[in-house]
Amino acid sequence: MARTKEFDPDAALQAALELFWQRGYEATSMSDLVDRLGIGRASIYATFGNKHELYLKALERYDRAGLPPMVRELSQPGPALPAVRSVVRRYATEAADEQLRVNGCLVTNTASELAPHDAAAARHVERNWDQLEAVLHSALIRAQAQGELPADRDPLTLARMLLVLMQGLRVVGKASADPARVRDAAEQALALLD
Repeated sequence: MARTKEFDPDAALQAALELFWQRGYEATSMSDLVDRLGIGRASIYATFGNKHELYLKALERYDRAGLPPMVRELSQPGPALPAVRSVVRRYATEAADEQLRVNGCLVTNTASELAPHDAAAARHVERNWDQLEAVLHSALIRAQAQGELPADRDPLTLARMLLVLMQGLRVVGKASADPARVRDAAEQALALLD
């Protein structure tokens, strides 16, 4: 007869996500995870796999929480350009916020810490960016069809530029104490949509 788990795997995964988000992958040890999750090493391995597998599961959970609201916001009927502007400005505001900028974005952190030498992490980052680019592209196509975006603008290259900008805002915001730096960059980029 199989033993029942004496912990909540969902709560443990959330705790692991928060620890990885605060410290990063390399700076988080299995001992740190055992302490934070309050469960034994064997239970972590049996439930989530090794540290790397746990990290990828935490990253997947992070995406499931963050991407759907943005997809909904950018897919709303009606004018599309205000939603695009709102998303970019929110990225800038969050990147400049004293409380939020400390951890940054887990996907952006993964891109800089793991993706250059970890194929699984790189695939996850690319998948996240592909989804974000696709929803931005779709919103910009709608904006152009509705006359909000000039006909001579390329929605795909604009979506790519905004994706790169938004990821850059997260990186610069995490490292810079000057909130005007990210806000000014966001506004300058948004001017290209006029």
